[in-house]
Amino acid sequence: MNRERTISQESRALASDAAQLPTNEPVESASRRFQPPADLLKRVIRRPELRKIVPLADTTIYEMEQRGEFPKRFFLTPRCVVWNLAEVEAWLDDRRRASDADTLRKAPAPDVRQRRSRPVRPTIQRR
Repeated sequence: MNRERTISQESRALASDAAQLPTNEPVESASRRFQPPADLLKRVIRRPELRKIVPLADTTIYEMEQRGEFPKRFFLTPRCVVWNLAEVEAWLDDRRRASDADTLRKAPAPDVRQRRSRPVRPTIQRR
């Protein structure tokens, strides 16, 4: 009997709380009430996502990090390495601008005469 009375009291209290919606304030969703600052919305990516964004080998990325030419990775846990997505995107934009301006140093063309397999045949000059 006491249990039924307690349940009925709780259900009445819940019903009265639901009925007392403030009429002068619009109802907002929880996501609209709290908006964190933009600097708190930093996104990090792990190696598989980085491979999709930057088509370089792991060794190349590691060597570029060591030379200071690529954004540094950091550890979230002792076994989890991540990169800041904003830094990677900024690096890609810088590379795109450098490529458009022809300021990137490009690798020289290989000397095909030094190949051991499929050597280049000397051309016969006709007069």
